[in-house]
Amino acid sequence: MNLDPFRLVELAAALLILGAGIWMYRRKATGDDATPPEDRHYDTQGAVLLLVIAVIMAIHALGGLDYRPSASEAELLRERSQ
Repeated sequence: MNLDPFRLVELAAALLILGAGIWMYRRKATGDDATPPEDRHYDTQGAVLLLVIAVIMAIHALGGLDYRPSASEAELLRERSQ
C-alpha cells in the first residue's frame, strides 16, 4: 500500500469527518427541559451524511477506488501501443 502525502492528508480528513459525525450523532437532543422527550429534535440525518462521506473518503485514500485494468485490458493496451 502506497500512502503518498496527499492520500495521507485525505485519510486524516476522513478520520476528522468521521469523528465529527460520531460527535454529532451522539450529542444530546436540542430543546429545553419543558419540551417532552418525544418532541425533541435529534440531528441524525446530517450525522449519517458525514459518516457516509468519511467512509467514502477513507476508501478512496486507501486506494479502493483506483483503476486497475484486468489482464485482458492490459494485454489489449499493450497490443495497441505497439
